[in-house]
Amino acid sequence: MFNLAAVIGIRWLVAAAQAGPGSISLWLAAAVLFFVPSALAVARLSLLFPEEGGIYVWTRNGFGEWHAFLCGWCYWLSNLFYFPNLLMAGVAMAGFTIGLSEHKVYVLSVSLAILWIALLTNMFGLSVGKWVNNLGGLSTYAAGALIVAFGVVAWLRTGSATPLRLVPKTGLESLNFWSQIAFAFGGLELGAVMGGEIRDPRRTVPRAAWISGFSIAAFYVLGTVSLLILLPIEKISILTGLVEAGSAASARLGLAWTGWLLTALVLAGVAGQLGAWVGGSARIPFVIGLDHHLPRAFARLHPRWQTPYWSILAQGLACTAFLLVLQSGETLQIAYQLLVDMTVITYFIPFLYLFATSWKYGQPWSSLSGLLVTGLSILLSLVPPPQAASLWLFEAKLVGGCVLLIGAARIVYITAKPGS
Repeated sequence: MFNLAAVIGIRWLVAAAQAGPGSISLWLAAAVLFFVPSALAVARLSLLFPEEGGIYVWTRNGFGEWHAFLCGWCYWLSNLFYFPNLLMAGVAMAGFTIGLSEHKVYVLSVSLAILWIALLTNMFGLSVGKWVNNLGGLSTYAAGALIVAFGVVAWLRTGSATPLRLVPKTGLESLNFWSQIAFAFGGLELGAVMGGEIRDPRRTVPRAAWISGFSIAAFYVLGTVSLLILLPIEKISILTGLVEAGSAASARLGLAWTGWLLTALVLAGVAGQLGAWVGGSARIPFVIGLDHHLPRAFARLHPRWQTPYWSILAQGLACTAFLLVLQSGETLQIAYQLLVDMTVITYFIPFLYLFATSWKYGQPWSSLSGLLVTGLSILLSLVPPPQAASLWLFEAKLVGGCVLLIGAARIVYITAKPGS
């Protein structure tokens, strides 16, 4: 359930459906070339190194402390950028049903409420936080299952609204979408980060990776097909596509309650996904703090609940500030699109370490596939959007921002290193 909550993003269904039926082939290719290698790597490395820290500990054992720090630094920062984006997209999507998707007060207040519910429940430990994660995983999967059921019934009654041709489109848009598909399959590694708090992690984490892996791949493929059955491509919106599919199902099947049910499931799913990522990613700076490469506060455990509460609070405060800034003006929201690209790049840098470490510990072929897909996704993230006013200025900002983050990591590492 934790893996379902962490990996599945219902908005990726809409993005895939908008890209056309050829995205179904891309889902299958990404599942074989990226997702399966991820599951193999997580299963292998969590068996060898089941302790708290996951991908950070694996990299430290494979390549040393500096590479582990850079891996953990990029992983943590990418999530700080990702959380506000996840909240705003999910809350706005759910708000379409009640006409509040563009209302700043609604988006901000509901986003902050979900954020702090996820933070506080994780503060009490996994015995409490897991219920938010489980509810989110079930809600997201239920929303997908509902769309699939509607799609099957609509197919049998009236056929598909979109011709299902599985050959992907060629062109820049398809290339850009490839990195989004790979990003949508990320998250299996998150559960292993909390290996020290999981019962029998050597057995539990690998089994969970495989069971959830097949469920996640089926969710993406079948959900995309169903959206295309319910709606023609030209009527699928990134923001409102899921709710519009529910409305189309209501009209075609004579159901009046689908929009509200999907809204509730999307909000619960966002809460669960955020809770999973907040709980998992907070353990990275905690373990880095134990290695004395971050301030000691990050390594503190709550005296009663034994959770890294300073790390969780730091995430919450940073995301709260980010949400407030993003709502303060349109110019800042445009600038944030650049940070989204940086999020993808900084998130995939740890995957280079994941597959390289997996290669080192006996999985060369699957790791090679994962490395090639990860490297390609990073390169495609550097492709500027069509609306960029200046190609060179966009690239300078994006590459310069990533170099700045890595440079900052080196400075923090050297400064905080014991004896420096």
